[in-house]
Amino acid sequence: MKRKIITIDEEKCNGCGACIPDCPEGALQLIDGKARLISDLFCDGLGACIGTCPEGAISVIEREAEPYDERRVMENISRQGMNTIAAHLKHLSDHGEKGYLAAALEYLKEKGIDVPGFGLEAAAPKRCPASERFAGLLGREGTGEKGGSPAIPGGETIESELRQWPVQLKLLNPAASYFDGAHLLVAADCSPFAFADFHRRYVRGRIVIMFCPKLDPYVDEYVDKLAAIFSSHRIASVTILRMEVPCCGGTGAIVRKAMEKAGVKIDINEITVSVEGRLL
Repeated sequence: MKRKIITIDEEKCNGCGACIPDCPEGALQLIDGKARLISDLFCDGLGACIGTCPEGAISVIEREAEPYDERRVMENISRQGMNTIAAHLKHLSDHGEKGYLAAALEYLKEKGIDVPGFGLEAAAPKRCPASERFAGLLGREGTGEKGGSPAIPGGETIESELRQWPVQLKLLNPAASYFDGAHLLVAADCSPFAFADFHRRYVRGRIVIMFCPKLDPYVDEYVDKLAAIFSSHRIASVTILRMEVPCCGGTGAIVRKAMEKAGVKIDINEITVSVEGRLL
């Protein structure tokens, strides 16, 4: 089957091993001084190892690969101790992989392994205490509590409207189910700091994607990843929030280029914020 899976650039890899601890699934090993993907079965393609590679040697590609096998992974992980099990479950939860999480919890239940925060009563994510705690991040399908900021003068508490994690485009998985039918907010990195009512005005009801069109060195990768999102899911709408400074114009350009590459046309509502925090 064709699916997302990591690839390692052998020329860039310096064999530091920083990626190994961030792959609790056991898909990576250091062999002959280089990080190697030892089994397609163990790689979920979510790229937890990418962010810790100091050389940028790891990326996610789409190719023919054996289907990821969560039960085989859990057989391997369960021998590595409670901390590794918990890290793997959190990894699945953070990326919205509800199907894999359900399979992992079912395996743990069969084996009588109780993980704090992921109790044995949780045969599926909707019954898992940790899934309920992160329900807002995974799509708010449960009744998870919203996070709140300290009360401001006057007694008002401003609640978070964030529905998923992560939000940085570099870390997002294009196959995540929360993109199905989503209203997207593509926000330049500086815009939430400039616009005071960011959560209530723009995050509410939307899936957030953030990047910096000037400082991030991944423009081609961003175009490809957004194109994958646009072509793999029915996107309901796209809102772009950018700053008035010229370098921020790349935000919309990257989104439009990705739509062109995906062969889709979605109406864009592009909003510009002044450096004083006013909507222009």
